[in-house]
Amino acid sequence: MPRRTDTRQRMVRTAADLFHAQGYHATGLNQVLAEGGAPKGSLYFHFPGGKEQLAVEAIALAADDLCTALRAVFESTPDPAQALTKALALLGDRLERTDFREGCPISTVALDAAAESEPIREACVSAYDSWQRVIADHLDGDDDLASVVLAAIEGAVLLARTRRDLAPLHAVGTRLAALIGRTSR
Repeated sequence: MPRRTDTRQRMVRTAADLFHAQGYHATGLNQVLAEGGAPKGSLYFHFPGGKEQLAVEAIALAADDLCTALRAVFESTPDPAQALTKALALLGDRLERTDFREGCPISTVALDAAAESEPIREACVSAYDSWQRVIADHLDGDDDLASVVLAAIEGAVLLARTRRDLAPLHAVGTRLAALIGRTSR
């Protein structure tokens, strides 16, 4: 018999994946339960705050996943411009692999629900802040430049997903690599 924490973790992972692809409002709790293989009564047992609490935890999980991936890229690629190019290639690969259904794991929820839920908005802010810190750490602590990089990547991912074309990612990658190359001299 699965432990309670296994069911809970599976529900958070399933919700993160569904929110990533579909957004907050298009993801139903019955879908999370069915795809996560969880019994109906388990949702409010594990998440007394309901869908909103589940979303907050799913956002934190998705943010941690991307932080881990970014750190791995930055640790394996010391040159900031090359690391950025590598990170954008990974994002592009994911877009293509999912037929452009999965872009940023946070923006779909942020655009969908952050205006009406303060806990979700705060979770999204925390996610973006964590990514910006990882980027800034690789840019010698330049938080302003990290903010520009993150905003440009977010915009490029959104355009690429909407257009179903990686050209915005390539253009942003080229321009950011040049910018980072100039600022790191």
